[in-house]
Amino acid sequence: MSLTIESISCSLVDIPTIRPHKLSMATMGCQTLTIIKMTCAQGVVGWGEATTIGGLSYGSESPEAIKSAIEAYLAPLLCGKTFNGVATLAETMNASVKGNTFAKSALETAFLDAQGKALGLPVSDLLGGALTQRLPVLWTLASGDTEKDIEEGKRLLAEGRHNTFKLKIGARGLDVDIRHTLAIKNALGSDVSIRVDVNQAWDLSTAIKGLAQLQEGGIDLVEQPTGLWDRQGLINLSQRFSIPILADEAVATSHDGYALASGGFTGAWALKIAKAGGPVQALKLAHVAQAAGIGLYGGTMLEGTLGTVASLHAWSTVKMQWGTEMFGPLLLKDDIVVRPLEYSHGQVTLPQGPGLGIEIDEDKLKFYTRK
Repeated sequence: MSLTIESISCSLVDIPTIRPHKLSMATMGCQTLTIIKMTCAQGVVGWGEATTIGGLSYGSESPEAIKSAIEAYLAPLLCGKTFNGVATLAETMNASVKGNTFAKSALETAFLDAQGKALGLPVSDLLGGALTQRLPVLWTLASGDTEKDIEEGKRLLAEGRHNTFKLKIGARGLDVDIRHTLAIKNALGSDVSIRVDVNQAWDLSTAIKGLAQLQEGGIDLVEQPTGLWDRQGLINLSQRFSIPILADEAVATSHDGYALASGGFTGAWALKIAKAGGPVQALKLAHVAQAAGIGLYGGTMLEGTLGTVASLHAWSTVKMQWGTEMFGPLLLKDDIVVRPLEYSHGQVTLPQGPGLGIEIDEDKLKFYTRK
C-alpha cells in the first residue's frame, strides 16, 4: 500500500533512569529518546524512535545530531513523496544521505508503523510474520558495585522477572573486572546464565587473558571484547576459545556480516535496528548470519518502549539463538506510552494490534520533551 508522507516532526525526550547505568565508556543517569512523528496524507500517523547511549561517548550520532539530520536533510527529502514500501524509502534516504543510520532507523520504523496501521496489520507481518509472541529477555547488572549487582540479581530472580544476566565490564582493570564477574556468577548460582559486555575496552592481549579466565569461570558469552576495527582479532578470538564471542559494534550491516563470516568468525552477532538503519535493514544482516550458521542476539540501545517494540517485531520473525536484551523500558523511571510492555518469567510479550501495536501518551511526551 502506498503512503504519501505529509509531515515529520522530531522531539528530544529526556527520561531519568532508575539507577546509574555504568558502561565502559559512560555512566548514564538519564536517557534521551529522539521521537519521530510521521503524518501521512491518508490521515495515518506513524511513530519512530532513535536512541543512543551517553551522547557521543558510544557512537558518532548524538540525539542532537539525529534530530538535526532529520529536520535539515531527511524530512525535506521525504515529505511530499509517495512510497509503496520500505525499499523505496530506504533507497531515497541512502541516495542523498550517507551514514546517519540511527536517524534512518527512526524514519523506517515510523513508516512501518503507519503502513501497518493503514493495512490493519502488525509490523511483524510486514516483516515476514512472527514466529513467536514471547521473546526471551535478559537484564543487565551495571551499577558497578558487586554487592549491589548481586542483590539486584537475586531480587529479580526471586520476582521471576529474569533468569539471565549481562554484566558491563571494561571500565576498570582486568583483575577487578574478573573478580567482579565471577563473584556475581558464584552468588547467583550455576543455573543462572551470565554474559559480559566489554564494549571494545580490551586490546588483544588483554582479551586473551580475560577470555581464558571467563571461560574457566563458567561465563556463557563475551560481547565485543576488542575494538570494532580489529576484525581479524575478533575472528582469532572466536576460533581460539570455546566460550562464544558476540560481535556487536563490529557488525552493523550485511556487508560487515559477510566480511566476518567469510573470514571464519564463529559465535554470534548482536542485531540492532539503529546501527543497521531500521528493522528491515537489520533483518538483512540476520539473513546473512542464518546462511553462515552464526547465532543471533537481539541487541538494544536502551530505547524506550517505542524503539524496543520496533526491534521486537523484527526479532520475532527470526530464530534468536541467544535471546534478546530488550529491557530498555525497565531501566527508565517513566515512558511515553499508554500501556507498558509485559515482562515476566524472563520473557517479553510482543504487543498486538496494527502497526507497532502501541499508543503514545501525548501528555507524557509533552512533559518529557526537552524545552
